[in-house]
Amino acid sequence: MSGKDTRHPLIIAPSLLAAHFGHFHRDSERVGRSGAEWLHLDIMDGHFVPNLSFGPDVVKALRKHSSLLFDVHLMCSKPDTLLKLFKEAGADAITIHAELGRRVEDLIWQIRSLNRKVGLAVNPPTSIKDAEPYLDKIDLLLVMTVNPGFGGQSFIEETLPKIQQAQKWRKDRKLNFRIQVDGGINDKTGAMCAREGADTFVSGSHLFKQRNMRYGVKRLRRACHEATEFSERMKTIQS
Repeated sequence: MSGKDTRHPLIIAPSLLAAHFGHFHRDSERVGRSGAEWLHLDIMDGHFVPNLSFGPDVVKALRKHSSLLFDVHLMCSKPDTLLKLFKEAGADAITIHAELGRRVEDLIWQIRSLNRKVGLAVNPPTSIKDAEPYLDKIDLLLVMTVNPGFGGQSFIEETLPKIQQAQKWRKDRKLNFRIQVDGGINDKTGAMCAREGADTFVSGSHLFKQRNMRYGVKRLRRACHEATEFSERMKTIQS
């Protein structure tokens, strides 16, 4: 979406993929008490990525117990068959993948027609330029910082230049999409991404392993905020 280029408030989005699959209700309520703004929901079809997660019925069940923004990430080969189902289940934002090629523009239109926020994701091996034609049509650009499919992977530092490029495009073109990162995000790697321009941080294993998730969210937010402030100061000095 086009608009004035402003700094976005930081958003923390715990990923339910790292929760205990037998206690989704309990763990979603735990996220609700943590101070995080979004709940990130990874939907895997076993084809686009080599894993299965959960479907719209789980999202619908959780929706009754949470007021958080539901950030649904479709890692699926045929997301067009799922969009309406997830909208009806309670998704607030739906992200599809740039790797879907020619289908991306139509999928963006379909999500927009459902009155949901639109996200576009780019996997580590994919050029960030594959997302460039759609930047004025999306609300969120998700830079995957691990190869999707499984939680608990190590952060891939080679993805950092993608975040930097996305931030440059956003500033130069006066666009207003959020820059989200997902994969191996903790206090250290979150700060690395924040310095390059990320403002929305998906964190799974790092937050769910905390005995006190509220403290974990607060610490991650502080690390990312301080990195953002440092980056802004450096830009001011250099200019």
